[in-house]
Order: sequence, then structure tokens, then C-alpha cells
Amino acid sequence: MESTRRKFFVMSSAALSIGTSRILGANQRVNMAVIGLGGRGTAHMSEYGKLTDDANIVAVVDVNQAAQERGAALVSRNNGGKSPKTYRDMREVFADKSVDAVSMATPNHWHSLGCIWACQAGKDVYVEKPASHNIWEGQQMIAAARKYKRMVQVGSQSRSIVHKQKAMQMLKDGTIGQLYAAKGLCYKRRPSIGKKPESATPAGIDWDFFLGPAPMRRFTENRFKYNWHWFWDTGNGDLGNQGVHEMDVARWGMGNVGLPKSVVSTGGKFIYDDDQETPNTQHVSFDYGNGKQIEFEVRGLITGDEGGLVRRNPNTIGDLFYGADGWMAVDGAGFTIFKGEKGEKVHEEKAERGTDTGLHMKNFLDCVRSRDYKKLNAEVEIGVTSAALCHLANISYRLGRRLDFDPITWRFKDADANKYLTREYRKPYVVPAVV
Repeated sequence: MESTRRKFFVMSSAALSIGTSRILGANQRVNMAVIGLGGRGTAHMSEYGKLTDDANIVAVVDVNQAAQERGAALVSRNNGGKSPKTYRDMREVFADKSVDAVSMATPNHWHSLGCIWACQAGKDVYVEKPASHNIWEGQQMIAAARKYKRMVQVGSQSRSIVHKQKAMQMLKDGTIGQLYAAKGLCYKRRPSIGKKPESATPAGIDWDFFLGPAPMRRFTENRFKYNWHWFWDTGNGDLGNQGVHEMDVARWGMGNVGLPKSVVSTGGKFIYDDDQETPNTQHVSFDYGNGKQIEFEVRGLITGDEGGLVRRNPNTIGDLFYGADGWMAVDGAGFTIFKGEKGEKVHEEKAERGTDTGLHMKNFLDCVRSRDYKKLNAEVEIGVTSAALCHLANISYRLGRRLDFDPITWRFKDADANKYLTREYRKPYVVPAVV
């Protein structure tokens, strides 16, 4: 079995260097493969299934055989009984010449390598947020997208939501005056994950491939399915899970600012005694040194609302923007503007009904056909930069100190911090130094 796997890896690696994309007409459907068939992957299959004039799901990929079967059944139901191909190893779908583009809903630690492999194979890529698991591999994603002329859209779907587009334009037009700060809020209630023992890997799961670039660990239920988010090997905590959406909006509203000159992050895992490694309470401050500041807070425990953002079931998630003349509150339900010393509400707008992910995928599919990456709403460089803010914050948190950063070289002025820019990859799942 192992020799067969090594042989396949050599063969598939060679195939990755050969472009296999078709030239699509303006109205031609894009043949899609969905990689990673958990909760988010199920949403991908459902949304592409609604875009029947634009997309055709021809393959599904997952390391879990049961997830493959569920995914294939869902696609078949939405596609008049026509079943997609099923794969366990994503490299097989990259070698499939019938596939034009892939939609990746894998755990975070697979985003970059999977994206790079897909670009090398001539596939366009929709990749879930955060774009990368660390800062260096995000840069490699950008390099691969440019080198192979691929459309790479990151799943920061706020960039395709109509009311958020309007809110950001109003900020740009000076509706609350000169901006001086933004604050992102991820007050998302997270119950304790408890403690789970190591065990044998359940039948039908390729645990080696699930871990991929991450260190080999014994299987535990908490490291699988959704809870991989709370382990540094595979996730980035809620800052890089739900929080990266609000981080992206904060950066967008402040004029698509890049990376800061310094970062400081404090917090901890409070109240719970469980397997989680990442913090459930975290405060971050980014200093841009030009009269602009971004702050961010994660609270997974019970908390209230703030600054015009309403607590909803039981979360407060969104962004606050502060200017010389007032402030704006923006979330998934709409946006509100408050002005003057008394904070009077002067404008309120509700979100339009519809699916944000569907709009974002439609934008991606349009660009796959037009071949103009500049029209992607969350092009890879946008997503990588927003993810990098989350990574900077987590590095400061893990080292327990304020860090100075060079936004030109994307390096810290601290040798210990620079060690966190990348990771030691587990062979053969290595993000290449030259893409």
C-alpha cells in the first residue's frame, strides 16, 4: 500500500506541472470539483448546485469515504440523478482533465498546498478562508496564482454582499468623516469541546492525508471534524475562523490597508479545562503608524453586544468604524450610521435577502470565463493579506509580547517571531519554496 502511494505521488506530482484547463466560452458551464465535504463543503455543493447556468459539479473529494458518499448523493439529487466522480486524494482530481476549477473547503492547514497544486495543474481555485495557515505559505499562493495565471478567489464572501459593498463605499466617500480606527468583533459563543482520548482511526478515514502538512498525531475525535479549528497544527482559532471575515471587512473599510508596523495580542483560554489549544478570549491591536488603527476582539464565552451591533442568537459579530464625525456599525443584517456628539442614528439599511456565498461563487465563475483576476471580489492577494493579520495577532499572542513588523518584507524584527512565519512541513506534503 505504501509503495503504491509513493508511486502515485510521483506520478501525480509530474501531472501537476502540466496545465489542463479548457478555454471556456462566455456562457459555458465551469466543470467543478469540490474538495472537503464537511459542513462548509456541503454548503459549496449546495450553492454550486443552484448556479446551474454557470457550474457543473463533476467530482467530489474527501479523505472520509462516508463523506464522499454523502457528497455524491447530494450532487446527484441536485443534478437530475447524475453522479459525480469521487476521489480520496485531491491530487487525483488535479490530474483529471475534465475538471476546470476546484472549490476547496478543507481544514485551514491544507488551503495553501492544495491551492498551489491546483494552480500548477492548470485549475482555477475557490478556496475557503483563511487563505493560508501561516504567512509564508500565503505568499506562495500569490506567487502560484500569478505564475500559472489562475483565478484564485478566497471565500471572504463579505466582499460580494451588496449592503457591505455600499457601506464600504460610503466610508470611502466620507460619510462619517476622516477614519481613524476600525474594530472587528467575533463574539461567537463556543461551548467547551471537552476531552477526548486517543483512539484507533475509524474505518474509511485516511488520517495520514487528513493531517497532510501537519505533524503526525494519534487520532482523536477532537482533532477531527469541526474541532480541528482549535488546534495550532490544523487551525488558527476563532480569529482565523469566523474572525477573519470581520478582519477582512475592517481592513477593507479602512481603505484596504495592508499590513501594520506593529501588533500586540493578549488573551487566553478562560473558564474551560478541555483539549482546545487556541484562545477563546483574545484582544488585538494593529498600529499602522499613519493615524490609523485596527482592533479586534474574540470572545467565545457569554458576552453582550457593542456599539450598535446587535446580539443575535447569542452572538455579536461585525465591525465598527470610527471617524471624525461619527461611527458606523456593519454586520450580516445590515449597517447603521451614528453621527455627532450625541450619537444620533442618521441612516440604517437592511441586508438584501439572498445567499452571500452564491454571489461570491458567481463572481468567481464569471472570472473563470473572462480570465480577468482583477474582477475577483476577494482575489488571492486580498485574502492572503487579511489572513496575515490574523496570523500576526496569533504570533504575538503565542509569544506574549508586542512585535514590530516590516510590511514591505513581511518579516518581524524579532528572530523568535520569524520562526512562526512558516512551519516544518511533513513530507511529502510540503509547500514548495519555488512554485
